[in-house]
Amino acid sequence: MKFTDGFWHTRPGVEALYAQEARDLAIEGDELVAWAPTRVIAGRGDTLNRPMLTVSLASPAEGVIRVRVEHHRGAPRDPGFGIEADATHAPVLAIDDAEGVLDAGSLRARIRRGAPWELTFERGSDDGAAYTSSGRKSVGYVRLAPGAPVAAEPAGIAGITTTGLAPSPTYVHTQLALGVGELVYGLGERFGPLVKNGQTIDIWNADGGTSSEQSYKNVPFYLTNRGYGVLVNHAGHVSFEVGSEAVEQVQFSVAGESLEYFVIAGPTPAEVLDRYTRLTGRPALVPEWSYGLWLSTSFTTDYDEATVNAFIDGMAERDIPLGVFHFDCFWMREFHWTDFEWDPAVFPDPEGMLARLHDRGLRVSAWLNPYIAQRSKLFREGVEGGYLVRRPDGTVWQWDLWQAGMALVDFTNPDATRWFQGHLRRLLAQGVDAIKTDFGERVPVGLAWHDGSDPEAMHHRYTELYNRAVFDVLEEVRGPGEAVLFARSATAGGQSMPVHWGGDNSSSFTSMAESLRGGLSLAMSGFGYWSHDIGGFEGDPDPSVFKRWLAFGLLSSHSRLHGSTSYRVPWAFDDGTEAPGQSAVEVTRAFAKLKRSLTPYLVAAGEEAHRTGRPIMRPMQLEFPGDPAVAHLDRQYLLGPSLLVAPVFSAAGDVEYYLPHGRWTNWFTREVVEGGGWRREVHGFDTLPLWVREGAVIPLAGDDGQPTEFRA
Repeated sequence: MKFTDGFWHTRPGVEALYAQEARDLAIEGDELVAWAPTRVIAGRGDTLNRPMLTVSLASPAEGVIRVRVEHHRGAPRDPGFGIEADATHAPVLAIDDAEGVLDAGSLRARIRRGAPWELTFERGSDDGAAYTSSGRKSVGYVRLAPGAPVAAEPAGIAGITTTGLAPSPTYVHTQLALGVGELVYGLGERFGPLVKNGQTIDIWNADGGTSSEQSYKNVPFYLTNRGYGVLVNHAGHVSFEVGSEAVEQVQFSVAGESLEYFVIAGPTPAEVLDRYTRLTGRPALVPEWSYGLWLSTSFTTDYDEATVNAFIDGMAERDIPLGVFHFDCFWMREFHWTDFEWDPAVFPDPEGMLARLHDRGLRVSAWLNPYIAQRSKLFREGVEGGYLVRRPDGTVWQWDLWQAGMALVDFTNPDATRWFQGHLRRLLAQGVDAIKTDFGERVPVGLAWHDGSDPEAMHHRYTELYNRAVFDVLEEVRGPGEAVLFARSATAGGQSMPVHWGGDNSSSFTSMAESLRGGLSLAMSGFGYWSHDIGGFEGDPDPSVFKRWLAFGLLSSHSRLHGSTSYRVPWAFDDGTEAPGQSAVEVTRAFAKLKRSLTPYLVAAGEEAHRTGRPIMRPMQLEFPGDPAVAHLDRQYLLGPSLLVAPVFSAAGDVEYYLPHGRWTNWFTREVVEGGGWRREVHGFDTLPLWVREGAVIPLAGDDGQPTEFRA
């Protein structure tokens, strides 16, 4: 959100008041507090009729410093996210005539007395090198005149905004310095450029597909190649200007009277993610079977048990290993979502069908959403029980987008959560193993929640409560380490309830590339596991797109074949004219078997994600932070610690990628080369650049199920 008009002026209707000096410092309990008037105080008269900002610093964990900027301290404050403080951590606070210091071990903060305002964050090591700083005109309290052209006008139905960008009369913002060559990553699953410099990013979950600036998974956390990260602890709307208002700064702003953020030390990106996920939640362990290939009914296609069996038989006849079968929306009756009832016209014996699928060695996933359509038998129960979200006037909120007359389960109501979970337990008792928790983004602002939650903060908090309600039941019924979601929406902390997938993409090479950018951006935001719809969701992929995407999808942490209006079984893409090894069936078979052999390696990488927060799919910038050549790479990644993958984004097989310094072994040819440069190659559909890092030992499962290994 931009408040200024160039360097010298503010926009029309904007009054910006900045912290001008640290007038006084004090230690209050475990906090270092600075009082920062919005004018340099030259005389007693300057203390009158002038706002003052209170800036308090504390440290919830080693290497982490919390900063809170407040105008009126008695005003309501955004609830933020659940932060796991370390009760054993004891930061050191000190004040002298020149400054106040908070020492959090690997990170120190200094507030200099007097003018101009100066707050510096530095390494806790002896060199004390600065990570970043908040200087003159960086801490601001902004007042807007009515009609000031800063934010979007309210949008939505009956005055209820769905954008989160409705104007507020006041905002608080902070700017942190960007050094020369400093690059910013993260901020959730974003499908544009991986490097966020120059972008304006609104943290506001939306169902916008993968080809827009909107995102299903917005996370107000970023890290930079200078070795630190920043989490803005606001569950509501946060606007980031990443070198796009002041090119020397990252600015973040929130509506209201206060702003809270955490600076998180590295110095490596992996250490930043380690500390960040300690604060907000580690990725949970997922079961070994979840790493196998998932096959879906697709969305609006016609299917019944015979169709399902035909798909499964077709995969078995073609020797394609399959791990999970997924039933999308229409396992329930039209207009009835959600009622947890199988459509009796096409699935008259769901328990028997699910048992038969289990007998074939498959796990079963079922689609779910948090909405109750008016025709659902649960709608009346929800109204009578007070389980559905209401408008401020006490009436049940409904609209006709997605499902006719749909309402929203109020997960802030413990009784509503138990009611929803009770029906879910019934579904799991029938034999469902995993749940695709779709939606959770389309949550209007302005509703009245059971627990009185802030309406704006609930826009993001809702997805956490929804996914938590489902994840907890899965863990209760299936056991720890056996709970698997396939979730679309999330925010900070959502990584603790895996797995997440990239949402609605299209069937093209450009969408394949944007999907990968989204996954890498999400990985830089603390999420350990990620998937996407192989071949694209919307449209019918060209066979070349489908086959290139198969290689990429089956070398992701989780792999799903899923479409919108057409099936994604591989034989649908063959016409019998393919060269040996180049058909969709053969490509699917080869890469599905490759992934099955990699299961022990992926399980170990998942255990590392659970312990440290380091994701399975690793951006090059995360794994090679000292190599400037990787700074902007967004078309390749590491799968686990030792496998470099460069998907092919062309029908002809042309691919250009960078191989970092060191010796690398080609997975397919066993060729050994020295890295440190760019490579250009042409690949058939049955290969792609897949390299093993020097010294790696890759645990494998042999075709006979016996363990083996690949040594580089």
